[in-house]
Amino acid sequence: GAMTDPKGDRSKGPSEQDDPDLFTRIVDSDEKGVYVSGAKAHQTGCINSHWIILMPTIRLTQNDKEYAIVGAIPADVKGLTYIYGRQSCDTRVMEGGGDIDLGNAKFGGQEAMMILDRVFIPWDKLFMNGEFEFASMLVERFTCYHRRSYVCKTGLGDVLIGAAATIADYNGVPNVSHIKDKIIEMTHLNETIFAAGIASSHQGHKMKSGVYLNDDMLAQVCKHNVTRFPYEISRLAQDIAGGLMVTLPSEKDFRHPEAGPMLKKYLVGRKGVDVENRMRILRLIGNMTMGRNAVGYLTESMHG
Repeated sequence: GAMTDPKGDRSKGPSEQDDPDLFTRIVDSDEKGVYVSGAKAHQTGCINSHWIILMPTIRLTQNDKEYAIVGAIPADVKGLTYIYGRQSCDTRVMEGGGDIDLGNAKFGGQEAMMILDRVFIPWDKLFMNGEFEFASMLVERFTCYHRRSYVCKTGLGDVLIGAAATIADYNGVPNVSHIKDKIIEMTHLNETIFAAGIASSHQGHKMKSGVYLNDDMLAQVCKHNVTRFPYEISRLAQDIAGGLMVTLPSEKDFRHPEAGPMLKKYLVGRKGVDVENRMRILRLIGNMTMGRNAVGYLTESMHG
């Protein structure tokens, strides 16, 4: 679902911009369909997709009719260019030091800027064509579903809470009172997000089409919680993890014949904990709270 346009000057609407391509628009049409140009920003997972649905990003006026477009395009359609987003710590992935420094050895995310240069959409894949008066309703209903769906961040929160509890155990302090209090607070915040999302769905209502729409107010509450609570959960996780989370030497150093044994000697935790496992948990917490996956857990939680 490609909704977000670059927007240019936020005080002006699409038709008022100096460059008309700052919002995606129809630039031509023929007997087979329409041609669109523009760009879509912050497109999470777009490179993993088979189809892209282009949608307006704000309410539109009579002067914005050419921007009132909803249409489906294949992800590899002619005229579409993806420019991959850069993220903090992403060069470490390419350094070839093994999988520990990745922070998450198996999973990652990506965002890209999508540039559309006269991309063709056939008539049967065009669902809005100039009906500007429906754009605001479309955006509002999309965000009602989308903001409720931000309950997904609680799954990431579960991982981070588990990682914080694990590093507390590895450090030998799982039963210290302030550590337990912090993990309880992390759980409380995470489940509060979850509760608002579930409540929004439970309070949903059936529309004339037969489709269910979740409760709009509770969806907004869910998203507002998401803009705040993951940051506090992350702060507490970093507190529990300790400074080694950011000063930890690289996996290459741990594999080095001279430096490796010294690091393994001095970076031990409690008895019975493998130093490498401790390193992996610290990298995971760093990955989620300030590294590559912080894009999805923190910044995306704020801005969607």
